Amino acid sequence: MKRSILLVLLLFTFIFAQEALAQKPRGLLLSTEYPAQSVQAGETVIISLRLANRGLAPQIVRVQLKEVAEGWKASLTGGGRPVQAVYVDTDDSVSLSLKLEPPAGVTAGTYRFVVLAQGQGAQSELPIELTVEAQLPPRFEFETELPTRRGSPSTTFRYSATLTNKGEQETTVNLEADAPEGFQVTFKLRFGSEEVTSFPIKAGESKSLDIEVRPPKQAQAGEYPITVRALGGQAQAALALKVVITGQVDLNVTTPDGRLSAQATAGQENTLKLKIENRGTAPARDVELSSFPPVGWTVEFEPKTIPEIAPDNFAEVTAKIKPSDKTVAGDYMVSITVRSEGVSDSAEFRITVVTSTLWGIVGIGIIVIALGAVGWAVSRFGRR
Repeated sequence: MKRSILLVLLLFTFIFAQEALAQKPRGLLLSTEYPAQSVQAGETVIISLRLANRGLAPQIVRVQLKEVAEGWKASLTGGGRPVQAVYVDTDDSVSLSLKLEPPAGVTAGTYRFVVLAQGQGAQSELPIELTVEAQLPPRFEFETELPTRRGSPSTTFRYSATLTNKGEQETTVNLEADAPEGFQVTFKLRFGSEEVTSFPIKAGESKSLDIEVRPPKQAQAGEYPITVRALGGQAQAALALKVVITGQVDLNVTTPDGRLSAQATAGQENTLKLKIENRGTAPARDVELSSFPPVGWTVEFEPKTIPEIAPDNFAEVTAKIKPSDKTVAGDYMVSITVRSEGVSDSAEFRITVVTSTLWGIVGIGIIVIALGAVGWAVSRFGRR
């Protein structure tokens, strides 16, 4: 009885195994993991294929492109070389590659391709679709965190900016700047030492830039707009910068004729015309004058304080210099200083002192009296 049951079980097992073998698919199967893809315009696509022999005798299978979208170039390769046929063993598979190159100026849309594998009494077709997406128009994005800088005319204004290529193609960027007359604008790539006016930038790439602006030395206080442009093909972007010059005072002490010398009489008040210049770019306010004369001398100014001297302008001051009445004739130095809000300038004046005419007359009189006394003495006592 047990043997009978065992035989029946073995019989059923054999029957089911035969049915399973009979139901296993036989033939050639051409496949790929991604039979439908989206690509960018101008992009060359390489698709991996696999050809399988399911239950057939080992054989050579011819492969070809049955259908190719108009204008496209298609080729099949295996082992890095173009192939027209492959050898596939029973229940084995081989790998192939399909290379698809779009025509120039391809438009957005869906393009169909069919790969055909033909063996001995069996074949397989693999349809493939590529959807070319509309390409984004070229576009740049130009940004900076601090578009406004402040300083004096001697300041070099530095800005950090980032330029991003938002398009889908690499391009060459040209930089240019619109600045007020006399302003110099230069560009450097971040961490670079050389000035640049153009450079390549890939799709989706960002470049960090250092922008330097140098104003002219005589730039007046005020706000100066500067526009930096990035140009590349059909793309362009502008960056608005601003330079705020606060101005600075630059004082200079001189005379109307530029001579730093004068003549004075000992013991008398002598006048010297001064010219106080403001060569800077900001008004000089509450300008005060002071002096450092020799001991015993006095120096007074009229006026002693100047309320304001506009940029690139001047004011005249009279210095009243009085050497001591005991001053010996000769050359002496008098230092004159002007100050305004922490800015100052000094000049050394050579003052040539001469003695008073009165003292000359007195001296001559003394000499005459002395000579007269000598003459009288000779006439009276000379005969004795």
